[in-house]
Amino acid sequence: MSYAETKTAMDAKRQQIAALQGEMRALQAAVEPEVVADYELQGWDGPARLSELFGDKRDLIVIHNMGVGCTSCTMWADGFNGVYDHLASRAAFVVSSPNPVDVQKAFAAERGWRFPMVSHVGTTFAEDLGYRRPGQGADRHGGWWPGVSVFRREGDKVVRVSDTELGPMDSFCVVYHLFELVPDSDPNWEPRYKYA
Repeated sequence: MSYAETKTAMDAKRQQIAALQGEMRALQAAVEPEVVADYELQGWDGPARLSELFGDKRDLIVIHNMGVGCTSCTMWADGFNGVYDHLASRAAFVVSSPNPVDVQKAFAAERGWRFPMVSHVGTTFAEDLGYRRPGQGADRHGGWWPGVSVFRREGDKVVRVSDTELGPMDSFCVVYHLFELVPDSDPNWEPRYKYA
């Protein structure tokens, strides 16, 4: 297939994806919010309730990160760090992991992360929301799964209005999509903490 023919076929597929994304946005807009507990997590300055993480925002984006043992979660967080100011202009944004606060602080400093973090160690936060599943292929990371939950304040309640898992080729990490454009990319490529 010629370059022009391939580009035309790819553009048609991208239009199909855009149409599906429109359908998904419509479904998301009609969701019935799920009431969640006001979990007490460990913030960098002490205990922090989920409701306190909103600050002055109506919405809160929480990244379910598997912790310092996962190079993929680290790559996602590196990317969120670069767009943190954009995200924080619209909603509160927090990364949650099972690592203790002291481990988070050291790792964040090493990587230059600027976003807020909380630890859910010792709570059922991640498990209750579907981001811990021991025995389902993630045992090397303690059963933790990566994802995103979006919460909203409704009066004195906290509700979850959406969530999705993170993983290779999702819409939240540009690295994989750029590699798709490179001919003969290594399909087994995995991120590293450092490349030098």
